[in-house]
Amino acid sequence: MMDALPARGCPEDDCYFRKGCNPLAETGRSKLQNQRAVLNQQILRAVRMRAGAENLLRETFSIPLVPLGLKETKEVDFTVPLKDFILEHYSEDSSEYEDEIADLMDLRQACRTPSRDEAGIEMLMSYFLQLGFIENRFFPPTRHMGVLFTWYDSFTGVPVCQQNLLLEKASILFNIGALYTQIGTRCNRQTQTGLENAVDAFQRAAGVLSYLKETFTHTPSYDMSPAMLNVLVKMMLAQAQECAFEQISLPGIRNEFFTLVKMTQEVAKVGEVYMMVNTAVTQEPVKENIPYSWSKLVQIKADHYRALAHYFLATILCDHELQSSDDEDQQEKALSQLYDYVPEGVMILTILKDKVQRKQLGKAHLRKAIVYHEEALRVCGLCKKLRNIEVLLEVLTAAHKRSLLKYAQQETEDDFLSLIQAPDILPKTEHKVEMVAPQFSKVKVKDLFHRLGPLSVFSAKQRWTAPRTIRFHWETGELGFSLKGGAPVQIYCLDPVCSAASAGLKEGDYIVSVGGVDCKWLGVNEVLEKLKSVGEQPIEFEVISCQDTTASMHSKSATYSVGMQKTYSLICLAMEENKTDQAKKAPLKLPFLSWGTKNRQKAASTLCLPSAVAGSSQVKKKLSPFTLLGTESSLY
Repeated sequence: MMDALPARGCPEDDCYFRKGCNPLAETGRSKLQNQRAVLNQQILRAVRMRAGAENLLRETFSIPLVPLGLKETKEVDFTVPLKDFILEHYSEDSSEYEDEIADLMDLRQACRTPSRDEAGIEMLMSYFLQLGFIENRFFPPTRHMGVLFTWYDSFTGVPVCQQNLLLEKASILFNIGALYTQIGTRCNRQTQTGLENAVDAFQRAAGVLSYLKETFTHTPSYDMSPAMLNVLVKMMLAQAQECAFEQISLPGIRNEFFTLVKMTQEVAKVGEVYMMVNTAVTQEPVKENIPYSWSKLVQIKADHYRALAHYFLATILCDHELQSSDDEDQQEKALSQLYDYVPEGVMILTILKDKVQRKQLGKAHLRKAIVYHEEALRVCGLCKKLRNIEVLLEVLTAAHKRSLLKYAQQETEDDFLSLIQAPDILPKTEHKVEMVAPQFSKVKVKDLFHRLGPLSVFSAKQRWTAPRTIRFHWETGELGFSLKGGAPVQIYCLDPVCSAASAGLKEGDYIVSVGGVDCKWLGVNEVLEKLKSVGEQPIEFEVISCQDTTASMHSKSATYSVGMQKTYSLICLAMEENKTDQAKKAPLKLPFLSWGTKNRQKAASTLCLPSAVAGSSQVKKKLSPFTLLGTESSLY
């Protein structure tokens, strides 16, 4: 029978405690077990703290990023306008260009729904470059083509309809930038490669939007206004800076003095750029149309990343006491770089050496971090869209709890009498993000209407006569004229008594075909070979002549006064030469600053200014016309 201890008041045979179950005997063991459990808990907590300190910001999820939506548009039928223009302006059979027109319309239709990758970017850029050819080929500066472009504002949904190809080009540029933002938000931000791609995408988005702002002015769509584009550029650069910080913190942040100093300034930089964006989105007139969730998310990020900066700095002060083996000067220099100023009576070296001051300043930073975290959570709760995003709430809540836990781990002695205000942290980054300008040169595009001829000659700005057929015979082996220039070749040094001149050939004519074979893209040697290959038979080729474009110029002129440098006179003339006052007709109203050459002499003569050159004649002196003043980049 097992040994037993008799219980008080109980018969020995009926009531007993088995050996090993005596509560008095177990008291000592339980004390040891409790101490062991407490010690294990402390060890586990220290391990967790160490793991957390070495990996202070490795989150399972990241704060969402903001992508831009693509502008939507209606279908456009180029068929009739382009075919009519080919027949009227280029005097060619427009039915032969039906395939090219169909290819253009197919490309535009595909650009309405591009793929969210580099192939989609390349397609949009191809169409944008193709629009440059189309503009030069078919859109003269003096009249509209009758093609109506309709684009919807990406924020308000308000449609904009214009017969201006510049609206089409600007909208395509906006969609290129928007597509880059969508690519950036789709990147896997839990990998280094994904973060690198995200940074690159947002930098390129900022570059395209900035190019749009600088190139196209007076855009009728609000989402492409200078004020809105300025905000969008800042927002994309801020998101690029955010991804750059995530990239350097992805492997984990070691709880080491100088590492934390660097990360403090890096995350403070992210908070600063988002503060700048927050200031921009709250200004008129942007704040009326920018999405409410965007403005609140920007504010949340500004508070969140500033809170992280104060948390990192508090970790430096609370976890790293100055040891005898540490470089005192280096630590003092590194810590002083974090502050623009310190509280009165506080010295950086004293903080490093004095444990009490270190802890007080560290707790001050923790309190400031907690305030920013709570403000971020409060703002998140104000927006229904944002508070329904679980990932965002999880990141904000985890960061808030981390700062609270850090604050609770500090000594709890009453230090209200010695509270100090945590100074602001100076932001600094070694990974500065910059705009990347759009690289259109890398996209190879062929002019769809290449068969019309070299664009330098066969454009909508230049008017030509219909092709004339020249038929003549060789004269003693001589043509009677020379050829010059590249493609197409031009008649030069024409003998006025030669048979070609008698057949109607003129000085300066361009040869467009020889013997029925198109030669718009042939050089001088190739055209000569074709002419000589005829032999003794009559030579037959087609030529075109440049028409006088003076009549098509605007009647409003900006004139330059002869002999007076940088002296300008803007004069609106509503008169035409060789017309009496009774026959005068007011011209169609056009933008005031339209530079032209019509009536330049009359306009110049309205200013009685002395000539800088003695004896020169103002009437005889040739005036240099001004170039277009930004009309190619203005949408009205």
